[in-house]
Amino acid sequence: MTERWVIHLPVTAADLPAAQRLPRVVARWTGILPQADPGETTVSAEDDQNVRHRVFCDRLLPGGRRCLLRADHDGPCSRRLRS
Repeated sequence: MTERWVIHLPVTAADLPAAQRLPRVVARWTGILPQADPGETTVSAEDDQNVRHRVFCDRLLPGGRRCLLRADHDGPCSRRLRS
């Protein structure tokens, strides 16, 4: 049985929108790595880490890839960022 390890990299931000922006940038940048799964990216308050907020939509698209838009986006899912 192969074990998988999850890396937790704490980074702080002033508020929830800022906390969601930073991991979107980092996750998209690391998305070229086969080990990265940006769709699972979440953020939480430092003093309440059990309550997590999704950064990405996380819906699976045809072909098994995930939507790259914000978790609360309007309209159809996409692998391309909207301008």
